[in-house]
Amino acid sequence: METTIINSQGKTVNSKIRKKWSERPTKTDVFIGLFMMIVIVLTLYPFLHVLAISLNNAVDTARGGLTIFPRDFTLQNYREIFSGNNNWIIAFRNSVLRTVIGTITATFSCAVLAYILSRKNYILRRPLGIILVLTMYVSGGLVPTYLIIRNVGLMNSFMVYIIPALLNAFNVIVIRSFIDGLPEALEESAKIDGANDITIFLKIIMPLCMPVLATVALFTAVGQWNNWFDTYLYAGSNVNLTTLQYELMQILGNAQSMTSSQVHQLNQAEGTIIRTTPESIKMAATIIVTVPIVIVYPFLQKYFVSGLTLGAVKS
Repeated sequence: METTIINSQGKTVNSKIRKKWSERPTKTDVFIGLFMMIVIVLTLYPFLHVLAISLNNAVDTARGGLTIFPRDFTLQNYREIFSGNNNWIIAFRNSVLRTVIGTITATFSCAVLAYILSRKNYILRRPLGIILVLTMYVSGGLVPTYLIIRNVGLMNSFMVYIIPALLNAFNVIVIRSFIDGLPEALEESAKIDGANDITIFLKIIMPLCMPVLATVALFTAVGQWNNWFDTYLYAGSNVNLTTLQYELMQILGNAQSMTSSQVHQLNQAEGTIIRTTPESIKMAATIIVTVPIVIVYPFLQKYFVSGLTLGAVKS
């Protein structure tokens, strides 16, 4: 329903027109919009530039001047990566398995410890909390860690990807802080109804902690997916335990050990045509590693943002 309003000059103004005029963007809105557009461009440009190099002809890339669109489109850089290695199926399977299993087990383990440390009547709450924080500042080092893993029999075992990553001090502290902010009345009501600590944790605490658990799961998944150093140290001799990142690091190492001039000389000596360069292979490998996480992130974005901001608006 339209209504009329009389302004200061005595003229009538349609309410719809006035509402539309009041909704016009202000100078602050325009400034914020332009600023966010600049941030988006600065964020997306490096990724699109890497993608363009990976999809561009290597010789044409060497000319320079490439922006976010490939001038000479080709998939030769990706063919070169996959054609020189027969372990890609095994590596991809192991990377997916370690990411999925490692993320689920590590998130659940951190949540259990965080729930225990959040109990005010737990005697060892303060000593364990201090020890947990100390591990963030003082590390045992690479050699002791290697000796422990070797002595417990985790060398050349798939569990070397899972067991050492079960607990993370930072993730435990984040989850514990979230649990401390939950209303105590919920637990008191559950105890009155006869629920024990396990029931309270699984049926009350865990569902309420989904935002922070999704945030921790995202951090853990990214770490598991990108990790290749543990494969190099503990399972490099076992082909069946290789991971995608380890295979890509080997490719990058071989590509970086040979400069573009050496590739040119080698191809001229063999009478062949230059098809790839170390820079193109490096960019293609970067895209292969990045794309799976980019695909997964939108599904967790809602929980990720909620987990980071929910604690800030609580009273």
